[in-house]
Amino acid sequence: MPKLGESIMEATVLKWHKNVGDQVRLDETLLDIATDKVDSEVPSTAEGILEEILCKENDVIAIGAIIAKIRTGSTENLESTTPTIQEKPTSPAIETHKELAPQVEVKDIEIPFQPSNQQYNQPKNDIRFYSPLVMNIAATEGIPLTELESIPGTGNEGRLTKKDILNYVEQRVDGHQNNGYKKSSAETAEPKYNSNPITDNLQSSYRQTEADQSQGVEVIEMDRMRKLIAEHMTRSKATSAHVTSFAEIDVTNLVLWREKKKKEFEKREGQKITFTPLLIEGLIKCIKKYPLLNSSVVGDTILVKKNINIGMATALPNGNLIVPVIKHADKLNLIGITKEVNRLANTARNGKLLPNDTTEGTFTFTNVGTFGSLMGTPIINQPQVAIIATGAIKKKPVVIETEQGDSIAIRHMMFVSLSYDHRIIDGAMGSSFLAEYTKALESFDSERIY
Repeated sequence: MPKLGESIMEATVLKWHKNVGDQVRLDETLLDIATDKVDSEVPSTAEGILEEILCKENDVIAIGAIIAKIRTGSTENLESTTPTIQEKPTSPAIETHKELAPQVEVKDIEIPFQPSNQQYNQPKNDIRFYSPLVMNIAATEGIPLTELESIPGTGNEGRLTKKDILNYVEQRVDGHQNNGYKKSSAETAEPKYNSNPITDNLQSSYRQTEADQSQGVEVIEMDRMRKLIAEHMTRSKATSAHVTSFAEIDVTNLVLWREKKKKEFEKREGQKITFTPLLIEGLIKCIKKYPLLNSSVVGDTILVKKNINIGMATALPNGNLIVPVIKHADKLNLIGITKEVNRLANTARNGKLLPNDTTEGTFTFTNVGTFGSLMGTPIINQPQVAIIATGAIKKKPVVIETEQGDSIAIRHMMFVSLSYDHRIIDGAMGSSFLAEYTKALESFDSERIY
């Protein structure tokens, strides 16, 4: 499994393009994999015959683990003599991977909620381990470790998958008995959640609707990316204390400059310049003055990031959203930012993003005005502590204050909203940051070159 980025420790096998016994050429696509960010193709690193496939589709594999073996120096088809897919790989590399997997899986992962009387750390002498996602679901649903161990898994080597535990939870909620496990009286007495008649009724209604599709209801299964987005957004709201502040900015100078320079810019640089790189350029200047907004929270500590890596929310043709990252954006001029914005946006829409393109973001920018919205209340992209959203630019009558008195003029106005983590950023700092951003855009030099 190839290295996919600094913070990516595992990937899911989506599809094998070759079967055991097939001839494989160098750099030919061997399989498709997925991280929690993007899907990628893995090319073959050798030429020969695919002799063994050591993992199945939907298996989650650690970076660096052996996933297949290719016999080099042969062009004969070995389908009749080569082994089939192994259910339980026995190579030393795979055995080593199994020993290291628990450490890799739980590194730098925080479980936001756990019952006070139950710890979910995996015992050192137990070879079965659980992914952070499975542990989060177990903690949220109040499933103790003893009950978790009784749930059969359908993953590689009996591993418990997300689907396994969700199916178990559904049966558990409906009152079905599972695996012969029975709760103790203490577990039965303590409810998993605070009772809420409204949400309880809604959940009951949803289950009834799903059970009876004759009522004119279309049931749509979320695709993999939408499930990841839903999980990521829900976890963010549960992790950070969200506060959103708003400002209205006069961007007339910026709009007129772009209108005047866009043809010249495209001819000279071979790139179309949109509002996004101009807005990101102003954002970078403000982050330098307020570095706390370029940080993350780990327990009771604050990690202030020295590099400014701007995540740029990008809509995909299928309606999903992805956030490619402009690395070291603080070291780029306007031309460099424009090229990166265009490259990442085009790559994302064509489904060609690499896993490393979506990692290491420190602050996120989203332009909801692209779709006509005046403003929005964006959700923080964890583990970051702030995200800014710019709305549609509209012409409006505005009072202009001059030495000669007040007057009314038609100006290009834009709403901006900043969501920030109130655990470390209070209203004063959040509002001051927005005021600084307003100043940066309103004082845009309409006579600048680039």
